[in-house]
Amino acid sequence: MDQTDNDLMLAAKNGDAERFGILFDRYHQRLFDFFYRLGSDAASSEDLVQEVFLRMLKYRNTFRPDSEFRAWMYGIARTVRIDRFRSQRVETSLTSDDVAVSGARKDSSDSPFHHVEYQERAALLHRALLRLPEEKRELLILARYQELQYEQIGTLLGVDVGIVKVRIHRAMVQLRETLRKMSVESATCVVKKPGK
Repeated sequence: MDQTDNDLMLAAKNGDAERFGILFDRYHQRLFDFFYRLGSDAASSEDLVQEVFLRMLKYRNTFRPDSEFRAWMYGIARTVRIDRFRSQRVETSLTSDDVAVSGARKDSSDSPFHHVEYQERAALLHRALLRLPEEKRELLILARYQELQYEQIGTLLGVDVGIVKVRIHRAMVQLRETLRKMSVESATCVVKKPGK
């Protein structure tokens, strides 16, 4: 029977390194996606993931039996990211090559056309997310990509579940509007004749 994340972290807290390795296997890619979607490049995202796991080991005694593992882990991830930006003071920009290694899941179809179409949609969504304010982008990534429940996000942010729902709804509305504007901009560029 699979152990819960909380069980694994409590075992790791008591010195069981093998259980911590299972948590690493479960969450390495999710944390990478979290940082990448927030705007870090692939190399920085990997560095941030490593730092999260180091801090989880360092601060494992702060994990309590009544803690919720994912909220605790993403709390550490947010702190790691903030600390990185404080030390660098410069946010890295997204390049087109980074989009190709974003870790996005491939369309189930093996057709090259479907794969290219999927990557174009994923890249458009990623660019739209990057246009959102940081706090809205983070909420959407936690809820939609990291699949945290509203209660977990509320715990992480220290706000009521109702507030989380309202903020996520507003972020989705802004994301849809951003995507609509980007689609209009893209269509306008295609319609214009070269040299005009």
